[in-house]
Amino acid sequence: MTNRITKLFNIQYPIIQAGMIWNSGWRLASSASNAGALGLIGAGSMYPDVLREHILKCKQATDKPFGVNVPMLYPNIQEIMDIIVEEGVQIVFTSAGNPKTWTAWLQEKGITVVHVVSSVKFALKAQEAGVDAVVAEGFEAGGHNGRDETTTLTLIPMVREQLEIPLIAAGGIATGRAMLATMILGADAVQVGSRFVASEESSAHQAFKQVVVDAKEGDTQLTLKELAPVRLIKNKFYNEVQELYKTGPSVEQLKELLGRARAKRGMFEGDLEDGELEIGQIAGLIHDIKPAAQIVQDIMDEFETAKQQVNKL
Repeated sequence: MTNRITKLFNIQYPIIQAGMIWNSGWRLASSASNAGALGLIGAGSMYPDVLREHILKCKQATDKPFGVNVPMLYPNIQEIMDIIVEEGVQIVFTSAGNPKTWTAWLQEKGITVVHVVSSVKFALKAQEAGVDAVVAEGFEAGGHNGRDETTTLTLIPMVREQLEIPLIAAGGIATGRAMLATMILGADAVQVGSRFVASEESSAHQAFKQVVVDAKEGDTQLTLKELAPVRLIKNKFYNEVQELYKTGPSVEQLKELLGRARAKRGMFEGDLEDGELEIGQIAGLIHDIKPAAQIVQDIMDEFETAKQQVNKL
């Protein structure tokens, strides 16, 4: 199919594999791109030299377009951006920061820029900053999230009502039916995260992948809103956070409990008790670990079937 997003990225399907920390390395990104989606490397969990290595390996593994997702809150952001330019990456998704900071600089280098938001307000700010497209992410999504807790079902049509540039829906999307639903609501494409965590090429620890597959409805929760809202699987660490909340903790106490590298311990190293296990609510609908190419094909097959069923209504 062809629309504004497939043309913008020169891809076959309007599916973006999310650039998730500790999950989205070169193997996943290249596999998603080879399957007709847009693969993204998640730079948020990578030192600059590691990111360069992943970009180089991704270029060797695919001749299709791929991009890099860059959370803008890290201190070595200039070095990250320089590497992206030096290695000829053509697509950058920015998040967790002001899109005005880097959009023009990247576009001057011929790079297509997309910004991730969680509200209409920030979608309009991103459009004003000149980005080429926006990802609007509902609070069903895993990992760091919006404070307003706006669901994808309501966020997408509200953003579409006011946005002129291409819109990518994210949050709770792992199937072709969900893809069709969000596109009917006004999205031009979808960004899929949690489903790709449970892929063979994901760099997540096998134990974390299995936890995702085993997750049921209600097993995730949005918490730590005083720091940066994050949706994660309920485990020993989550229970410790909840116990601390009963004492009316300060921000400093929450930071002390969180510590450093919780997400790495949980998702990359497989510490299922004390690690931070970031995943979306849609985990309850993920039942197996598959190759990324099969995930893309399954989504598109279900999307086409769902379209035919809708036509019969």
